[in-house]
Amino acid sequence: MKQRSKLSQEQQEQQAAAQETRQSGAQEFASAEEVLRFDAAQTVVPPQVAERLKESTGTAAPPPRRPWWKKWLGQ
Repeated sequence: MKQRSKLSQEQQEQQAAAQETRQSGAQEFASAEEVLRFDAAQTVVPPQVAERLKESTGTAAPPPRRPWWKKWLGQ
């Protein structure tokens, strides 16, 4: 009987600790990419910066692709 009560007490402590973690905002991520995505979703970009980014990326054309035969011949 004591083992059951001890297990349930440990489980209650674990649940309380998990609940505190959720409330404090602490999170665990599997990779750095997930951290960056989460941070990007939480960060507000100032309008001036967003406008400058659109201007700088909108005017740049992608570099022309080399034909496959030039890559194959090493030219």
